[in-house]
Amino acid sequence: MSYRTFYAGAVAAGAILAATQSFAATELQWWHAMSGANNEVVEQLAKEFNESQTEYKIVPVFKGTYPEALNAGIAAFRAKQAPAILQVFDAGSGVMMGAEGAVMPVADVLKKGGFTFDKSKYLSGIVAYYSKPDGTMLSFPYNSSSPVLYYNKDTFKKAGLNPDAAPKTWPEIFEAAKKIKSSGASPCGMTSTWLTWIQTENFAAWNNVSYGTNENGLGGTDVQLKVNSPLFVEHFGKLAELAKDGTFRYGGRTSEAKQLFTSGECGIMTESSGGLGDIIKSGMNYGIGQLPYYPGEGRPQNTIPGGASLWVFGGKSDAEYKGIAQFFNFLSQTPIQARLHQVSGYLPVTMAAYEDTKKSGFYEKNPARQTPILQMMGKAPTENSKGVRLVNLPQVRDIMNEEYEALLAGKQDAKATMDKIVERGNAAIKQARR
Repeated sequence: MSYRTFYAGAVAAGAILAATQSFAATELQWWHAMSGANNEVVEQLAKEFNESQTEYKIVPVFKGTYPEALNAGIAAFRAKQAPAILQVFDAGSGVMMGAEGAVMPVADVLKKGGFTFDKSKYLSGIVAYYSKPDGTMLSFPYNSSSPVLYYNKDTFKKAGLNPDAAPKTWPEIFEAAKKIKSSGASPCGMTSTWLTWIQTENFAAWNNVSYGTNENGLGGTDVQLKVNSPLFVEHFGKLAELAKDGTFRYGGRTSEAKQLFTSGECGIMTESSGGLGDIIKSGMNYGIGQLPYYPGEGRPQNTIPGGASLWVFGGKSDAEYKGIAQFFNFLSQTPIQARLHQVSGYLPVTMAAYEDTKKSGFYEKNPARQTPILQMMGKAPTENSKGVRLVNLPQVRDIMNEEYEALLAGKQDAKATMDKIVERGNAAIKQARR
């Protein structure tokens, strides 16, 4: 299925319904952080839902990056002007879970709309991440993702690398990046979006090493960071070494580095599976591989979900809750989920959508597109790989980014960097828990 076919799914009666919708529709604002190709998907989903009935109107509102959208939602809630739905990235889950009384669990929202919530129908790894320890699911997993490797096949050919086989381990990636740079196939060998989510949180899970105590925060809020252990120091030391001559190029704290890849500047990139839409739109000849890992017994383990989920604020009217419930039920439909997965690179939220996609032969034609799902579901998670949940994860990520930027600018070595992250991060967690 091509990216453009997403727009062929609009409901046939839409034009007729739209004419009457404006008279009595309850408006529901959906604040989100989707840009580029993913913003187009959000707009299309809202359009299809709005044209499928006349009682409710979903109004998507772009609020900037993931951290910016979270801050906007918190500020709006404090001002008693919260939207109906807020898209919150994975790092903000702990923040939202700590806001007792501010949100309504998604299971309760669906019940208000007359729908039965059955979490067994959803991918287990995703459900677990967005649930309380007692199993209560708090938010609707809209766009869950897993980090993967993207590479430019044309650049690989120019560098004398095999364009039909992605390197699997970090040592292999580093050697390929050096060859790309030294051969002149592209100005930069490799880059990465989200050094916090991909190179730290998922790095820990995929290599089965501890990110922090208390099951990385899923077992309790009292967490001590462990990211200054030898493997982290080795990894970031290598990135800093490659950054000296531009073999590794830093793009920014979130997804900015994607521009370095889609422009052809860098030949390899680790990025969210949800970044696929913009890569397809770029027209490049790309390949997908699994997230790299360091060789070792039992590795790789499993990745942890990223992306974002949809949270519902408390204090809304029954009419609003019923409309939100209808919208979530709409998003859960198998054809919608299968289409969203196939065009965006995000994971299917429901098992039915995953099975439907398999039966359609989609993975036979696009085998690499199953990679992010197999990475997350391939093994039962360990204490190191269930996920990361801190009461102030966005703040801890900011601390990490500051120290990583100092490292990549040559201002400090990897050991000092990781030690500072642990010292500053632990102090911030302790303060936030108060």
